[in-house]
Amino acid sequence: MIHTNTVYVKGKHISYQRSKRVVNPNVSLVKIEGVSNPDEAKFYVGKRVAYVYRAEKEIRGSKVRVMWGKISRTHGNSGVVRARFRHNLPAKTFGSSVRIMLYPSNI
Repeated sequence: MIHTNTVYVKGKHISYQRSKRVVNPNVSLVKIEGVSNPDEAKFYVGKRVAYVYRAEKEIRGSKVRVMWGKISRTHGNSGVVRARFRHNLPAKTFGSSVRIMLYPSNI
């Protein structure tokens, strides 16, 4: 579901890609708000993902930091997508919000 006049859509960092025993922290699973099947999720493949957080130390006048990633493909049947970040998201971000930017656009 795309909202008009917005630059991003909200999502949640659910977990890392994993099997029964092996966890792959290079790939994060993201649940996008309002997306419930793989066909809807295909629109977001290739879009940028931002995890925005606040740090203690101020750098260049701001305590806000961003970790960037990109959605690589869909995952499963419930509209979850796989995302690769330049630096893997830490495990403490499970359940936290991420922003899925509506660019680059292929429309």
